[in-house]
Amino acid sequence: MEHTDQELGTGRPSTPFWRIGPELLSDPAKLREELKPAAAILREGGVVAFPTETVYGLGADARSTEAVEAVFAAKGRPSDNPLIVHIANRGGLDGLVKAVSPAAQRLMDAFWPGPLTIVLPVRPGALSPRVTAGLDTVGIRMPDHPVALALIAESGCPVAAPSANRSGRPSPTLAGHVMEDLAGTIGGIVDGGATGVGVESTVVQVAEDGSVIVLRPGGVTLEQLSQAAGAPVRLDPALLPDAGSDHIEAPRAPGMKYTHYAPKGVLRIVAGPSAAGVSDWISRSLREAAARGERTGVLAFEEHIGRYQADCIESLGSLSDLSAAAHRLYAALRRMDEEGIGFILSEACPEEGLGAAIMNRLRKAAGQRVIRLD
Repeated sequence: MEHTDQELGTGRPSTPFWRIGPELLSDPAKLREELKPAAAILREGGVVAFPTETVYGLGADARSTEAVEAVFAAKGRPSDNPLIVHIANRGGLDGLVKAVSPAAQRLMDAFWPGPLTIVLPVRPGALSPRVTAGLDTVGIRMPDHPVALALIAESGCPVAAPSANRSGRPSPTLAGHVMEDLAGTIGGIVDGGATGVGVESTVVQVAEDGSVIVLRPGGVTLEQLSQAAGAPVRLDPALLPDAGSDHIEAPRAPGMKYTHYAPKGVLRIVAGPSAAGVSDWISRSLREAAARGERTGVLAFEEHIGRYQADCIESLGSLSDLSAAAHRLYAALRRMDEEGIGFILSEACPEEGLGAAIMNRLRKAAGQRVIRLD
């Protein structure tokens, strides 16, 4: 059913809004029929936000420079940051890339559809140069979400889609987050409910020797990649915990160069060898900030959350299941903004499995402000 955001109570300029009920997800024909108006906007060069299994994306026809520029304008996104192209099936690769190596093919077999973006050599002239940011490669993925797949298929377009938020803000995991950031500036919003994974896709590039370079950690872990690739998997040096990002002149994947995902308040991450030591340091710092008159917030895991007192306390779930932290992180950061929190501390987590993606996003959100205790 189509609405406008004015009807939903935002008071902003009208934006078409399609809420996709769960009953449509099991009926592909009806789902595509419901998505025809949104797909038409994409075909005609407009911009539409839609759900994927990771976060909400802001989609445009990847072949149209005018459409892609509308994405940059809506997000306020730097133009040297490349965009990921989303396809509905393997046939969508035809005409977009020059070649797919056997190693890249193995990764597609293992993880498509799913939260894995593979950087491939782009076919000259196939896509707007604004998508590739002047590089000779393009990141492509097939999302694992029925609404995303149906919308892309119905549009008939390869869809360039960064996260559907203002650049630098926490990524959206609900249609309401998109509405908050972009209502009145884009062609429409498709509401498919809450996203699943909660952090963006993993971005990889296969080297000439068949090894896999991780350019951005995400929903597919390094351990999963190693098992599927049958080849060495390594992090790009820019992803190392103490690596800066301002020196990266031409980022090969989204999120490599700029501060992202940031709340309006100042966020710092606290890491140390002892959970008790970290908790004590955070608790003391929260008390001191409150005494200065600051509104305080903390992001913590369930194992320690009862130790804290703050104006806003957000649980990242249990350390024994980091999928909850991935799912909750961006909404928790947005909650800090809603509560007007200016002083925010977050516990760190181990960087194995999904922890690599969670810590990558936290460091970006914190502007690399990490307090390391002895």
